[in-house]
Amino acid sequence: MRLARNVLLWIGLTAGIAASPALASPIAWVEMTARGPEARLITDASSCPNSWVDGRRTEAAERAGPDADFPNRVCATSLKRTDHGVHIAGASLKSPRARVNRIVILGDSGCRLKGQAFQHCNDPSGWPFARIAALAATKHPDLVIHLGDYYYREKPCPPGNAGCAGSPYGDKWATWKAEVFDPAAPLLAAAPWVFVRGNHEDCKRGGAGWFRLLDAGETVAKCPSDSPTFAVDLGDLRLWVVDSNDTEDLTAPPEKVAAFSARLEAVTRAPGGERNWIVTHRPIWDSARLANFVSDGLVNATERAAVKARGLEGVDLIIAGHVHNFSALNFGAARPAQWVVGTGGDTLDLDSTPPPTTGQAEVDGLKADIFTMGRFGFLLLDRRGAGWTGRFFDTENRVAAICALQARSLTCRAPRVR
Repeated sequence: MRLARNVLLWIGLTAGIAASPALASPIAWVEMTARGPEARLITDASSCPNSWVDGRRTEAAERAGPDADFPNRVCATSLKRTDHGVHIAGASLKSPRARVNRIVILGDSGCRLKGQAFQHCNDPSGWPFARIAALAATKHPDLVIHLGDYYYREKPCPPGNAGCAGSPYGDKWATWKAEVFDPAAPLLAAAPWVFVRGNHEDCKRGGAGWFRLLDAGETVAKCPSDSPTFAVDLGDLRLWVVDSNDTEDLTAPPEKVAAFSARLEAVTRAPGGERNWIVTHRPIWDSARLANFVSDGLVNATERAAVKARGLEGVDLIIAGHVHNFSALNFGAARPAQWVVGTGGDTLDLDSTPPPTTGQAEVDGLKADIFTMGRFGFLLLDRRGAGWTGRFFDTENRVAAICALQARSLTCRAPRVR
């Protein structure tokens, strides 16, 4: 009961400040980059404040200064994996563990305001990201992975729509504050993050905010630009972050196949001795539930072509979002397993109704065991010996799926009803 009250209290607080661009206090978090962990800070101050890391004063560098759309300052402080106490502008941050044993995974979390789809951003039952983030924070993860698509508020809320009235929109600070930093605050404080770029962060949509705020690059890139592939060491496991914002789902233009293949080069050249996972926004393989059976979802044509040309022999697992459901595909030893966790708060796919479906289908030429369901929530992974167990938690903190991963073998099932 106390957990529920705390979650509802947090949701009430964030709902009241979501549309305000001003900072009552600086916003700080730790994210993983190619250079190692980095503490970031967003502040209205005239300069970047000092950080305190393990009792030593460390100067924060300015990543970006104020401009018309983002009237604040972004600061960054490089950290070591051996650092423990990280304090910046009054915030105490969680430093990364040398060996990560518990991971929260979610994606596709923004509140959709576009076309005919206008979510109720002001109502936790209509847009549950704040509830999901608060619940995930109570699991005390060592790492959070967001699979992309943070920015969905592209158009103004229609007049008379109380569900999204007053919502900011467009690629600017007020929108990013409402989409990410207000609702995700307890989870940002709970653990370091890995941020993956989604197609909603491409240069036609939220590219400016992405590169300024969340991209792992040392400097702020200008559009058009890709986010370079980088690796995160989790302790005998490498997590490869690969940009797929511009790959095509239904077609495979040669230039885009070549570009995605180049982003996989570092992965396929990785030395042996450790397990390798890829996290990216668009899934290479997916399944679609049609009526009472599961079929090949034809996602993603560009990535499939690139993988066939290059191969993924050293990779055990692909984790992605983009498709707004929870799915697991198991190909056995022949191909990396694929998890899809596009369940962070944006509207669920129309064909992904809540009850889980299991089945088999031929996916891109190989038979796959498939588990899929439509449900808002997050995946919690726990290390178990040489493998991992996964539990999918819904917005009521109930376990809706139980999974096991051992090398390339991935199985998921609904919990048994007692």
